[in-house]
Amino acid sequence: MKTLREEMPALKNKTYFNYGGQGPLPKLSLNAIQRSWLRIQELGPFTNDVWPYIAKEISSTRGILSDLCGVPSNRLALTENVTSGCVLPIWGLPISSGERILISDCEHPGVVAACKELARRKDLAIDFFSVQRIRYGLKEQEAKNEAIITSLEKGIKRKTRLVVLSHLLWNTGQVMPIPAVSKLLSNHPNKPFLLVDAAQSFGQLPVQEAASSSDIFAFTGHKWACGPEGLGGLAVSERIIEEANPTLIGWRSLKNEEIFNENLQDSFHLDSRRFEVATSCIPLLAGLRCSLELMEKEGSAKTRIKLIRKLSTQFWEKLQALEGVTPLLNGPPEAGLVSFVLDSNYSPKKVVKKLGEKNLWIRDLGMPSCLRACFHITTQEEEVIALIDALQNIIKGKS
Repeated sequence: MKTLREEMPALKNKTYFNYGGQGPLPKLSLNAIQRSWLRIQELGPFTNDVWPYIAKEISSTRGILSDLCGVPSNRLALTENVTSGCVLPIWGLPISSGERILISDCEHPGVVAACKELARRKDLAIDFFSVQRIRYGLKEQEAKNEAIITSLEKGIKRKTRLVVLSHLLWNTGQVMPIPAVSKLLSNHPNKPFLLVDAAQSFGQLPVQEAASSSDIFAFTGHKWACGPEGLGGLAVSERIIEEANPTLIGWRSLKNEEIFNENLQDSFHLDSRRFEVATSCIPLLAGLRCSLELMEKEGSAKTRIKLIRKLSTQFWEKLQALEGVTPLLNGPPEAGLVSFVLDSNYSPKKVVKKLGEKNLWIRDLGMPSCLRACFHITTQEEEVIALIDALQNIIKGKS
């Protein structure tokens, strides 16, 4: 039987460290997508014969994702990506003019922009709290968590109604203490909702504890889960189902797509499906399930993160020996993201270009300005060494 790495055509001709942008799709997952597409066409794309097949594809995928997130299936919605998973629920939150949104200073610009537009339309205030400068390593989790909670307490105000924080920061690589944050918010007089961007954690970290502690936990299948792009998920709390209204509305939001109910609120599903919209690509479900099954064959989530940390720690340790290189974290990383800066003589974009010429692929980030390499269970130790050697040659002017 082939290993997961051997099933990925994209890894045969390059040294790849961009799992945080998009994970390679295994060939078996691509085959599963093709088989599903063919089956739909054989049944007829709009016939009575095809509906049971589609219903099974949806329910089985929803069940797997809800298990991974540790929530009941009625609290798991299928989405296209993290952005839609964040935006669709927050636009329907019961937030009033004059209330406030609190956002960490490490959130992705797409989510920040969505929150700012929500604030503009509803006359809300935006506040930020700092987590970017908190850069403890794996062995200092208690100190890190305490510093994050302290920063959050300083940023939260009486009228704060929504807090936005990633599970795993896409730039510094820090894991956020989501359960502790959730507990703090539950004791706040205004009971702020907690929106968690899980783009970098799903498929890499165990997520059950964080997902079940969040009001909105949005993730995608195309990064660390190595599934197809265009498919993600959204785990929501019971109070989101009870209190939030759907915003972008389509037939999948409705209990009955064929009969319009004059009472619109009675028309919507009474579960997470109220945040689903309309027609989506069913074959992608088979592809994501296949990728998740292949990942599970490589080991449990806890087993996989141990391997990922071993590789990322090796890289972090070797960075210490390079002159003019500073990792963002002051200790071994908690996950597979390792960000670092070179001294001012080296433009991050030029470094990415030079490495790309040698078929070594990392990326540069702007917030803060740095380089980021991602390590997954498909990464090999010799690839870690190859990246270090290439960086050293760039520093020495040999490349």
